[in-house]
Amino acid sequence: MDGRSLTDFREIKITENFIPKACGSAMVELGKTKVVAGIKIEEGTPFPDSPESGVMALNIELLPMAFPTFESGPPSEQAIEYSRVVDRGIRESNVIDTSKLVIEPGEKVWMVYIDIDVLNYDGNIIDACTLAAVSALKNAIVPASKYGGEDFKLPVNALPVSVTMAKIGDELVCDPDLEEEQVSNGRITVTMAEDNHIHAMQKGDVGEFSLDEIRKAIKTSSDIGSKIREKYLR
Repeated sequence: MDGRSLTDFREIKITENFIPKACGSAMVELGKTKVVAGIKIEEGTPFPDSPESGVMALNIELLPMAFPTFESGPPSEQAIEYSRVVDRGIRESNVIDTSKLVIEPGEKVWMVYIDIDVLNYDGNIIDACTLAAVSALKNAIVPASKYGGEDFKLPVNALPVSVTMAKIGDELVCDPDLEEEQVSNGRITVTMAEDNHIHAMQKGDVGEFSLDEIRKAIKTSSDIGSKIREKYLR
C-alpha cells in the first residue's frame, strides 16, 4: 500500500551510541517501528560447561507505550519468541568471539547483556531488533578500566542480518508493516551473515510454506541481507 516492491524494506535509520552511559547502544527506526538496544558488560562467572567462554544474553521488552496490546509484567509469548529468534541469529553466527572475553579461565569472564526495548510497533520487530543489537555490539566498549585494566573494543566477528517475510496470498512480502502482518497468513524469518550460511530460521503464525517458498525466502534473505549489511552495518 505504501508503494514498495515485494522485496523493498521501509526506510532504515540507525543512530549509534544513543544511550551515553551504556557500554554500547543503537536506536533503529524501521519505517515507524522504533527500537533501542543497550549493551551492559560486567565481570562474572562462566558457565561450568564453558569455562573458557564469555557469556552473552539477549532480552527484548515490548513496552506498553509501543502498542495498545503490549502490557507490563512478565514477558509475553510474543516477546519470548522475538528474543529467541534474534538471540539465535546473533549467537549462531558467532557475532562475539566469546573466547576473547575470558579474564581467568573457569573463574572470571566478561558478561555481555543485550537489552532491547520496543518503543513503537508498526510491524517487523525481529528485523529491527537484530539491526539494533548488531549495531550496538559494533560500537560496544568493554569497561576493563573499572576493574584495573584497559578498556577495549568488543570483539565482533560477523554482521548477521535477519529478513522477515509475510505470506500474503501467494506472495512473500519483505519487511511487513503492521497492516501487512495483520492480513498475512504466515511469517518466515531467515538470518544470514557474511558467510551466507543460515544461522536462524523461524516460521511464525498459522500459515504454511511450500519447499519452493522456503527456498525463495532463503534466496531473498541472502540478497536483501547483503545490501542492508553493506549500506548500514559497514
